[in-house]
Amino acid sequence: MDRANHTSRSRCNLQTPKNFADEENWAIITVKSTRHNNHTMNVASVGRPLGALKSALRQARFQKEARRSLSTTSGTTPSVPTRTAFSARQRQDLSKVKRFKVWPQIPTIRNDYPNPMPAIHQHQISQLDPTGARTRMFSKKHLDSAKPGDVLMVTTKSGEPFSGVFMQIRRQGVDTAIQLRGQLMKVSVEMWFKIYAPTTTAIDIIWRRPKRARRARLTYLRKAKHDMGNVDNLVFAWRKERYALRSKANPKGPQGKK
Repeated sequence: MDRANHTSRSRCNLQTPKNFADEENWAIITVKSTRHNNHTMNVASVGRPLGALKSALRQARFQKEARRSLSTTSGTTPSVPTRTAFSARQRQDLSKVKRFKVWPQIPTIRNDYPNPMPAIHQHQISQLDPTGARTRMFSKKHLDSAKPGDVLMVTTKSGEPFSGVFMQIRRQGVDTAIQLRGQLMKVSVEMWFKIYAPTTTAIDIIWRRPKRARRARLTYLRKAKHDMGNVDNLVFAWRKERYALRSKANPKGPQGKK
């Protein structure tokens, strides 16, 4: 009798929506039923409107929570295969490449027999320049060496000395040569001289450039506004100074000897 009264009360509650706090929202009533064999909980929704999307989503969430509470075992998530940056074809190519054997480098004859040309050039330079004055004059390591832009005078066995502006140098061991630009008969001339040649008897620095040139090859001297022209005045001043220094060093001279 009590059970019948309880069911009748629940039906009356369903028909009267005034018991709810908000008339627009729908409620879900859970009915608990006990059985003699096992005690379980059945969740059922009594009022389930199909037109409202919001209430349908809320109902699905409640049902999902009820299923989690009733479940006894947790399902294992399937293992996802790890992705790599290489495709299947690329992995096959890499496996083929790994099977290749890498052999050590073959020993070359350069280790046992080095290049003999530097030693030959050094031997020839020592014979042509025993004092090493020419090498020091055009060396990169010495600060007082000749630089592009200086005025040089080269004396040879045949012909008159040639003086001009030092334009560039070509370093090739024994065949190292310098290029000078001067004037002959009021005509600009450029000449090459090998510094280690037996025909080159002397190389003198006539005038040093006060400011270092920013280029190794002064080809712009061929233009009219940069051309120094005739350097005979610098050669005359250098010879005069040199004669004065010699006269001071030997005041008596050859005639003063007894």
